[in-house]
Amino acid sequence: MDCDVVEQMWADQDVVLKRVRKAGLLLAHASTYLRGSREVVLEAVRQNGLALMHASAELRADLEVVLEAVRQNGVALRHAGVGMRGSAEVGKAAVQQNGLVLLHASDEVRADREVVLHAVRQNGLALQHALGEVPADREVVLEAVRRSGAVLQYAAVALRGDREVVLAAVRQHGRSLQHAAPELQGDGEIVREAVGQAGIALEFASWGLRGDREIVLAAVRQAGGALQHAQDELAADREVVLEALRQKGSVLFDYAAAELRRDRELVLEAVRQNGKVLIHLMGNPELHNDREVVLAAAQSQGESLRYAPLALRADREVVLAAVRRHGPAVELA
Repeated sequence: MDCDVVEQMWADQDVVLKRVRKAGLLLAHASTYLRGSREVVLEAVRQNGLALMHASAELRADLEVVLEAVRQNGVALRHAGVGMRGSAEVGKAAVQQNGLVLLHASDEVRADREVVLHAVRQNGLALQHALGEVPADREVVLEAVRRSGAVLQYAAVALRGDREVVLAAVRQHGRSLQHAAPELQGDGEIVREAVGQAGIALEFASWGLRGDREIVLAAVRQAGGALQHAQDELAADREVVLEALRQKGSVLFDYAAAELRRDRELVLEAVRQNGKVLIHLMGNPELHNDREVVLAAAQSQGESLRYAPLALRADREVVLAAVRRHGPAVELA
């Protein structure tokens, strides 16, 4: 198509209106004059709020136009004029659509309690963009951590020592225990809630609670790797280790007490969960040559055949078990 014809087409208001109603971002191709047309731009942003980026500077500062844009797509706030980014009305409309766009509002709006409350209700992570006294507002912080516990780190110090706030946070995101006040990291109920949601949160519990058998059991049942954060006597507790390796077989050799690594029942449980831990038995001839142990490893992960002793790599049942799990394991026989 001739360039002059194309230029004329994008300068024709009826043509452009028809197109932006179907795809608002086509406003980018409209003539400069039409990108300054209130009617055209309104139609474009109603279809796709991000079309605001192609509007004239005057219309990016127009309250009605900007409101239409951010209601359709909150991210359009970043393309609004400076004055509009400082409007609480615009900010509220934008964060109700996408809480995280609070970042693009003016400092005054980011410190506006009502706007931030709407933002965290839409997306708890918006708390990280709040300014002023808002991170110290208990209601706002509670709303935020109930949706995204990780934002506890952005709350005022005093609220990180508030038991209700911290409980709400760890129930949603166990690892937020890391940001709780020290006295709450030693609170049994809070720590139980945290490790129940994310066992690895045991890392952030007080030293005393990392030696609490009930809490450690809860942690390793949720995430076997939590065993690394337990006190030594619990890393030597057979029941605790058994629960942990049912979640993650490698913990038997990574974090359990040395004497438990020679326990046949525990070794069998470990290879059933992760066949590749067979590699750790190469220094223990008795268990490494145990057919039941090697067969269990092969049934778990065919690739573990590479760590089996030569005699068992020639065992038909063992090899068949391995190739059923991983066809190319036949090359290891």
